[in-house]
Amino acid sequence: MVNRALCGLVGLCLLHMLGACQSGLNAASDKAAADSIASDNLGPPPETFVLDNGLEVIVIPDHRAPVVTHMVWYRVGAADEPKGKSGIAHFLEHLMFKGTDKIPTAAFSKIVARNGGQDNAFTSEEYTAYFQHVALDKLPLVMGMEADRMANLKLTKEVVLPERDVVLEERRSRIENDPLSRLAEKMDAALFKDHPYGIPIIGWPQEVSKLTLEDAIGFYNRFYTPDNALLIVAGDITAAQLRPLAEQTYGQVGKRAVVGPRERPRKAPLAEPVRLQLVDDDTRQPAWRRLYLAPSYAKPEGLVAESFEVLADILGGGSTSRLYRKLVVEQKLAAQASAWYSGAALGQGSFGISLVPRPGVTAEKLEKAFDAVLAEFLAQGALPEEVERSKRNILTQAVYARDSQRNMAQIYGVSLTSGETVEDVLSWPKKMRALTPEDVTAAARAVLGVPGFVSGVLLPTAMHAAMPPEARDDSVPEVVQ
Repeated sequence: MVNRALCGLVGLCLLHMLGACQSGLNAASDKAAADSIASDNLGPPPETFVLDNGLEVIVIPDHRAPVVTHMVWYRVGAADEPKGKSGIAHFLEHLMFKGTDKIPTAAFSKIVARNGGQDNAFTSEEYTAYFQHVALDKLPLVMGMEADRMANLKLTKEVVLPERDVVLEERRSRIENDPLSRLAEKMDAALFKDHPYGIPIIGWPQEVSKLTLEDAIGFYNRFYTPDNALLIVAGDITAAQLRPLAEQTYGQVGKRAVVGPRERPRKAPLAEPVRLQLVDDDTRQPAWRRLYLAPSYAKPEGLVAESFEVLADILGGGSTSRLYRKLVVEQKLAAQASAWYSGAALGQGSFGISLVPRPGVTAEKLEKAFDAVLAEFLAQGALPEEVERSKRNILTQAVYARDSQRNMAQIYGVSLTSGETVEDVLSWPKKMRALTPEDVTAAARAVLGVPGFVSGVLLPTAMHAAMPPEARDDSVPEVVQ
């Protein structure tokens, strides 16, 4: 499963990836939740240890029920792929379910299900992760199975080549048959031109179609080594109880390679705007998006990374956000307005805006209105009351998100594979509460007040055909057809 939603650090995980929701909460419960996070952060600190083979282990206590979430995170993702082999990280994620000498092909998930559990996997630019949610007494079983495929994955042409066709079909279904996904892919490629982050996680089709058995085995042997992995277990267990199990299973897996440092080249700022347009026969609803380069949590570039979470909430975080009030309610130009920050990255991140025009409103008119709202915000700066409201929203959602052990495991997994530490996770609430309007304003001006960005428009074919020639973008070199 390709997972580009897992793209933020703590804040973005809580707000978007984890699906925490404030529906039905009143002001009193919101304040109580924020007060709670002030006292105990994101729950008790996790316990940690490292096996002799280099496997890092994190145990997150949750003794409310005899269940556990067991996750293995490999510090390798789409941005680590060899040139010309795009999609190999995601392809190997698929192949990890093909079996070993102990576990027959495609039997892994069936065994987990027969034992009352759930499992899945996902890939991003920075990591590939596998998880199982099972009863506590089934933990030794899934640990043994996961350690087995870490060391003994069995691949042949008979299983690799058909699975390559499965991945290509997944790409057709999720990307090529979805106009918004196609536009987003082109916008990422334009924002991160000639950079690993500009390559889709699922890969370019012409490169995926040429991936071989040898490519898969080579990638597996290079990156799926215990000293390049992170084991996270959240649930009704302690480190003292887990360590013997970890040593009996993962501790028996030998190192296979030295991965080395993970470098991400710095992308130079865009010198001028890039405009993209996608005209599609099957599209009924036009859409407009914009992407900016932004610092990440790992490399904040002198800014406060948490500021971008608050900035996204202020601009497009719901019915009280600036874009919603100005463009949806007051000017009645947009039907929807949202903003997001993707900051979980070893290199740079991105900041995005999404608007859906109302019927009869052109994307050009909506874009000009957005630019006016943005200019006003950059000139005025973030207001103290809206910064406090957004901080409270974010902290409240963090409290409710921590009720899920899988959420907590994913927060630590995303953070630690994207350049952060356990202490960064634990200190996030304190840093969020300490943000000032000046921090948020500085972040906004540094990222949104630049001459270079990528704008994209999705148009139904009929709407594009009805536009006068001077209103079309057909002369723009970057048009996507």
